[in-house]
Amino acid sequence: MNQNFHCGRFVLNAERPLIMGIVNLSDDSFSGDSLHGDTGAAIAQAVRMIEQGAHILDFGAESSRPGATPVSAQQEIDRLLPVIEGLLGCGVPLAVDTVKPAVMRATLAAGADMINDINALRAPGALEIVAASPAGVCLMHMQGDPPTMQDAPHYDGDIVAEVAEFLGERVAAAEMAGIALNRIVVDPGFGFGKTLEHNIALLRRLEELVVPGLPLLVGMSRKSMLGLLTGRDASDRIHASVAAHVMAVLRGARIVRVHDVAATRDALAVLQAVEDY
Repeated sequence: MNQNFHCGRFVLNAERPLIMGIVNLSDDSFSGDSLHGDTGAAIAQAVRMIEQGAHILDFGAESSRPGATPVSAQQEIDRLLPVIEGLLGCGVPLAVDTVKPAVMRATLAAGADMINDINALRAPGALEIVAASPAGVCLMHMQGDPPTMQDAPHYDGDIVAEVAEFLGERVAAAEMAGIALNRIVVDPGFGFGKTLEHNIALLRRLEELVVPGLPLLVGMSRKSMLGLLTGRDASDRIHASVAAHVMAVLRGARIVRVHDVAATRDALAVLQAVEDY
C-alpha cells in the first residue's frame, strides 16, 4: 500500500519512519523546553533539528499538558506567524499544533503545511478550513480536554478498540469534508486521557491501530508515562523516549514526534540498517 503523505508543499514517503521535531513556543511545557514566544530561538532550534535529521517540524504556542491553561487564538497567531514565515524556505514541512480554527486559518494562509490537532478537527469550522487547503492533518484521540483529562481516565471496554473506533470516525468525517486520505495521519494520543496501564496497552497492541495507507503518528517523548516507569524527571527521559519510539516503529508507527531528534535519528538508523540487511 502506498505510504506517501501529502503535506502542503511536500510529499513525504512514510515507508520508512519519519521524525517530527517539537518546537515549543508556549510559556508552559511539561518537558522544560518552553521558548516563551522567542522567534529567534524557535527558528534556531528548528534549523538545528533539521540538521539533526528531522523530516517535519511541529510548532505549538499553547501547552496541552495535563492541567494546562488555555491561551487566546491571537496569542498563538502572534507567536506562530513570524516563525512560520521565517522558515518557509527551510526544506521540510511546517506543522502547527493547535485546536483553534482561527489559528489554523491564519497559519495555513502563512504557508504552514500541516495541522496537528489533538482535538481531531472537532471544533466548528476546523474540518472545512483544512479541507480548503492542501495541508496534511494529524487526527488524534483524546479523552476529555487538557485541563482535566488526567483526573480519572476511564474506558468501559477495550481501550485499543475504542481508540481505533474514534480514529476511524474522524477519518471518515475528514474524508466527507473533502480531505483526501493521502493527507491524513492518525495518532492514538499517548497520555491524553489515559493512565499508565492504558498507555502500555496501546503501545503493546499498536499494530492493531495500523491502517494500510494511513500513517500512524506516535508521540511519547518525555511524557509522564516514561517518568512513572523510570522515576526520572522530564528533562532526563531521553533514553526512555528513544526506546519507546523504537518499539512504536517496530509495531507500525511511521512518524514519531520527539524533542530529542539526534538521539532518535541514530536509534532509527541502527534499526533500519538491521531491517535492510
